[in-house]
Amino acid sequence: MPDIKHFDPDAALEAVIRLFWKQGIAATGVQDVVDATGLNRSSLYATFGGKRRLYLTALKRYDERCSTPVLGQLAEDGRGLLAVTDFFSALIEARCSGEYARWGCMISNAHVGAENADPDIRAVLERQHRTLRASMVASLAVARSKGQLAPDTDLEAAGELLALLAHGVNLRSRAGADPAELHRAVTTAVTGLGVPRK
Repeated sequence: MPDIKHFDPDAALEAVIRLFWKQGIAATGVQDVVDATGLNRSSLYATFGGKRRLYLTALKRYDERCSTPVLGQLAEDGRGLLAVTDFFSALIEARCSGEYARWGCMISNAHVGAENADPDIRAVLERQHRTLRASMVASLAVARSKGQLAPDTDLEAAGELLALLAHGVNLRSRAGADPAELHRAVTTAVTGLGVPRK
């Protein structure tokens, strides 16, 4: 007779995402997962595997649900530098206020954690970074077509700069940075990419 699950795996995974996102993998024990989900260890292991596999599943789900849709919107936004500015404004707002304030980003947090030594986890991080950079480059290409960029701007290098800035905002917000300081840094970076004022 097949084993019947008496819980919602998706709801359990959402609880796990919040746990790993807030605490990180190193500070989270299996008992923390049990407490957060209300499941017993055997159900967790049977459904998700060990802690490493559970973390990897949670990281992928976070990327799919939290990161990819936002970056897709940025890549398709036709406003150029204004789209980039609005992206960062929304990012700072999300990271510094509301339910998940000061949690940072699960992806950025993983970049600085020991878990990034795991090849499967690193593959998720690298894929997300490529998507982040490509979204920035797409917006910068629109900005160039609208005459918003300095003519000698290297789109790939500028896209990488903005991607790194996004990770920096995530990590600094987790450390308690003042939102006004983050906004000023973003304004300086984006303004520096624009057409010089005469």
